[in-house]
Amino acid sequence: MIFIRSALFNLMFYANTIVLMILGLPTMLFGRRAVLSLARTWSRSSLFLLRVICGTRAEFRGLENIPKGALLIAPKHQSFWETFALARFFDDFSYVLKRELTYIPFFGWYLIRAEQIAIDRASAQKALRQLTAKAKALFAEGRQLFLFPEGTRRPPGAPPAYKAGVAYVYEKTGIPCLPVALNAGLFWPRRRFLRFPGTILVEFLPAIAPGMQRDAFLRELEWRIETATDRLIAEAARNEPAAAMARSEAAPRDSL
Repeated sequence: MIFIRSALFNLMFYANTIVLMILGLPTMLFGRRAVLSLARTWSRSSLFLLRVICGTRAEFRGLENIPKGALLIAPKHQSFWETFALARFFDDFSYVLKRELTYIPFFGWYLIRAEQIAIDRASAQKALRQLTAKAKALFAEGRQLFLFPEGTRRPPGAPPAYKAGVAYVYEKTGIPCLPVALNAGLFWPRRRFLRFPGTILVEFLPAIAPGMQRDAFLRELEWRIETATDRLIAEAARNEPAAAMARSEAAPRDSL
């Protein structure tokens, strides 16, 4: 049944995405906020399909910790799920993404119109300078920026691999950073077809105020996210039998 439900969900997920992209084309005439509103509709409808078809729910904790205005958002990155699911809570956001995504027909057009930050990753130093300059302009407008601190998806239980980029942007922009812990990889594993039933847990942690030194900030960010993520994974393992099935992808921390 998990296989059948996963197949049906994947079909409906991509069908829903395509339909929204086609029907939403007029939003491009009305600027960034209209496109971002469509993105939040995509987020809500995708979560609805996931819940109804696969029995995968989501519980969002710590919403009171989300500050108003300009904000650097640093979520744990375990799956594709968080790339769309978190958008519903922010009104004027941008993601840091690789430039190649903007070349995709329709999808790439939306990214450009929504003023997302696309960077060329061929040169790390050049990309970091581009990112910082664009982040400053974005924060000056009171917007929110999603920046995954590990850069790429890592399975639940894998040792952390935080990059210096998030600390560099934090230090250079002087903007508070919102850490986000989650266990989505247990239910929507990276590079896998199956979607497992259960409850994805997301926790918005207290924001880190600006002013910390770069290295100290990165250590604090990693400690907060990893501690909370480990707790959410352990909670799921106790309460969600299906979560244990997905955990087999990740190597235990103490064996690495």
